[in-house]
Amino acid sequence: MAGSGLEAARVAEVLVERPGASPGRRGSGYRVGDRSVLTAAHVVAGPVASLRVRFDADLPGEWSADVRVVLFSEAVDLALLEITTAPPGRCAAVETPRYGAVPESDVVLAVSAMGFPRFKLRDDRMRLLDDGAPSQYRDSCHVAGTVSALSNRREGTLELAVLAPRADPEPERSPWEGMSGAVVWSCGAVVGVISAHHRSDGLGRLAASRVEQWYGALSSAELEHLHREAGLPLRGALPSVADPAGPTAPAGLAHLPSDLPLRELMGLVDALVEIPSLKDAGGLGLVLASIDAEVAANRPRDSRLRMDIYGIVHTCLRYRGTLDQLLETVRLLEGQSTEVARVDREAAQLAKRYS
Repeated sequence: MAGSGLEAARVAEVLVERPGASPGRRGSGYRVGDRSVLTAAHVVAGPVASLRVRFDADLPGEWSADVRVVLFSEAVDLALLEITTAPPGRCAAVETPRYGAVPESDVVLAVSAMGFPRFKLRDDRMRLLDDGAPSQYRDSCHVAGTVSALSNRREGTLELAVLAPRADPEPERSPWEGMSGAVVWSCGAVVGVISAHHRSDGLGRLAASRVEQWYGALSSAELEHLHREAGLPLRGALPSVADPAGPTAPAGLAHLPSDLPLRELMGLVDALVEIPSLKDAGGLGLVLASIDAEVAANRPRDSRLRMDIYGIVHTCLRYRGTLDQLLETVRLLEGQSTEVARVDREAAQLAKRYS
C-alpha cells in the first residue's frame, strides 16, 4: 500500500566516509521501503570507505544503519541504498510512497522536501571537543516552494523555487550542500530527488531529478528493482500530478477567534514577514490603505518588522473579515511567488485548525 506523504522519521542523513585523509561527504535521502533508501547518485559516488544512514538524530527515536548501493544511475543522478545492518526492530515494515509525474504544461505546483543542507550547520555547546570548542551538527531543513513545470526542459530536471538562505558566508561553496538526495513531494506523491544547486540560478533555486525521466534512463532490471523495493509504478502506470499552486485561495479566516494566542499566529506572521512589499514602509502603507481603515487606526506600532506584522494580524482578528482582506491584497500585489505560496499554506493550516 502506498504512503500519503512526507514523514519526518523516514528522512535520512546519508553519511559518507572516504578513504585515507579525504574529507567525508553528507547528503540526504528518504526511506522508501523496509530496507531501501532513495538518494542522489553523486552523494554516494566512490571511492567510499563506509556508508551509513541516520534517522531522527538527537531525538528519542534516533537510529543509524550501514547501507550498500544496490542501484546507481549517473544519467538521472539517482541511487537506491539497501540497509544491511540496523538495530533490532528498526527495519519494521513501512509503506512505499506514491509517485507522480509533473505534467509538461503551463502549471505551477506546490512542492516540499526535507534534508540537511550546509547552511543548517549549528554549534553544539553542550558537546565540546577536546580543545574546548563546541562540536557541530546539521539540523533538518523542511523547504516548501513551487515548481514551474516548463523550466529546465533541456536538462530534464525540475526547478524548485524556495526561500533563499539569508547568508552565504563561504561564496565558493553552496549553502545547499547536503540537500542533494532529498525527495521532492507534491500532492503527497514523490515527484523527484534533489540533485543540484546551480549557482547561476541564485540561492533560491534547486534542481531535482524528475521521476518520469527515470523510465527512459534506467534498464528494465533497475526499474523492476525500484518497483519491488521502493514502490515505483511499472512503466506506463505513473499518474500525473496536477494541483496548480497559486490560483486557488486558501480557506477564509473570518471565523477565527479574536483572542488567538501568539503561538497560533506566528506561522502566518513569519510567512508575512518574508513578503517583499511588507518589508517596505510604502508597500505596507499601501496594503493597510486597501483594507478596513479601523485596522490601520487601531493597530499597535513597532519598529521591529516581525512585531509590527504581528500587531496588524492581531488587530485584524478584532475586525471580522479584515484578515482575509489583508491576505487578498498581498496576493494581488505580489502575484504568484514562493513567499505568497507559503502565506497561503500557513493560512490554510490555521483555518483548518479552527474549522
